[in-house]
Amino acid sequence: MTIHPLDTGLFKLDGGAMFGVVPRSLWQKLNPPDANNMCTWAMRCLLVEEGGRLLLIDNGIGEKQDEKFRGHFYLHGDDSLEKSLRKLGLTSADITDVFLTHLHFDHCGGSVVRRPDGTLQTAFANATYWSNEAHWQWATQPNAREKASFLRENILPIQESGQLQFVDPTAGVPAALPQFSEILFANGHTEKMMVPVLQYKGRTLAYMADLLPSAAHLPLPYVMSYDVRPLLTLEEKEAVLRRAAEENWVLLLEHDPLHEACTVQLTDKGVRLAETLRVADL
Repeated sequence: MTIHPLDTGLFKLDGGAMFGVVPRSLWQKLNPPDANNMCTWAMRCLLVEEGGRLLLIDNGIGEKQDEKFRGHFYLHGDDSLEKSLRKLGLTSADITDVFLTHLHFDHCGGSVVRRPDGTLQTAFANATYWSNEAHWQWATQPNAREKASFLRENILPIQESGQLQFVDPTAGVPAALPQFSEILFANGHTEKMMVPVLQYKGRTLAYMADLLPSAAHLPLPYVMSYDVRPLLTLEEKEAVLRRAAEENWVLLLEHDPLHEACTVQLTDKGVRLAETLRVADL
């Protein structure tokens, strides 16, 4: 197995929203905001290469949204998913599986592209797209709080394409996804978000999605205001971080603007950062 972090660009979100009840006087030391209280975040996906298959975990915001939408989130940087794939000598046609941790626009927007005639089509024509039924229903019939994050143009064309498959949370890892040793399900951030776990070079790696957006979110109270069930996030995060510390996991960080991954350790203050690292150094 070979894995490649793929940078798809940077965007900005309100620091208060990203750190919830934690006061700015504390979080601003971790991710300094601009004059509008906006902090920069990564959209870092993961490509898993094994057995002739290329599995892409999440895919960023994508390129099809209009300038008004993009302006809300201050998209910047030189990276894109297409450029990151090209650096590896790949194109979207080479991807065999797209695993979507959840369907918020910054995680799945690259799933669908807009043709010159304005119609929509899946970006990965030869891939199976993976979600789960409970989250799909949650996203396609959204509550008012999350509606702005679940964009129909990112989601419905996947199902219409016939490329969609569901993971069954009660049945373990599907045989079609042997790259994963485990899939964890979390319900605090959104309904049935998936956190895939992999075995790589003798280490256990977990792609943390929005259960742990960045290393700055390690202390338990550092929970995003976007989470629909923040108290549940506290419980879920504590359980996964404790296991990660005890079993020396490497945590892959989707939104950390500086660090691809980290390890954690148990301290008298709870689970804290042990070290940051690059996937290439594993």
